[in-house]
Parts: sequence; structure tokens; C-alpha cells
Amino acid sequence: MAFIFTNPNPGRKLVGDCVIRAISIISGKEWEQVYIELAVQGFMMYDMSSSNDVWSAYLHRNNFKRYVIPDSCPDCYTVREFVDDHPYGDYILATGTHVIAVKDGNYYDTWDSGDEVPIYYFKKET
Repeated sequence: MAFIFTNPNPGRKLVGDCVIRAISIISGKEWEQVYIELAVQGFMMYDMSSSNDVWSAYLHRNNFKRYVIPDSCPDCYTVREFVDDHPYGDYILATGTHVIAVKDGNYYDTWDSGDEVPIYYFKKET
């Protein structure tokens, strides 16, 4: 399990596009393609592409299923612990204010977000 610095944003921006970065990393699509696809999804829903409803709908449409992390111990289950518990597979974690890509026991981000507390995640269904 490890943090791996990754920034698929062509302009090397570090904030404001975490949803696009995470989806790009997990899907293998270019950042620009994900940006456009989310913009279209947002347009169809009359909402901003960064809203939870829009990117959730996009992921559902692309065979991802959403799972809620039980709130049995608030603020104690971190991204690092999630990664330890999920050493295989592709996930997109949401903390409420941030989105992180998790792939085969590693988490990919522009900063070490391992201490963040995830509240739900998406997993690609086969």
C-alpha cells in the first residue's frame, strides 16, 4: 500500500479537478476526454460537472456501483485503511470534499490524502 503522486491534468493544476483526475486514472482515459464527458453529463442534467449528482450519474452509466462506508466510528477510518482493506481492484473514493483514485492497493493523488476520511466509494462492476 502506498501513496503515488499522479497528476493527469495537462496544465498541472493541483486543485479543483480531483473528480476528473480520479476518473481519468481509474478509467485510463485522458483527462481532457473525462472533462468533456462530465461536461456533457452536467449539461444533460442541467448541473455543474463537478456536482456529486453529475459525476455519480456518469460513473453509474459506466458500470460503477456506489457503496457507503459505515459510520460506526466517525473520523477513524482513513483512506490508508481503506487501501489496506482493498488490496485489489479499482475504486474511486469520496470524502465529501475530495475524490481519490485507488488502484490495486495504492492511492493516486496530487497530495498524500491518506489521512482523509472516506464516506463512500465507487467500484467498477464487471
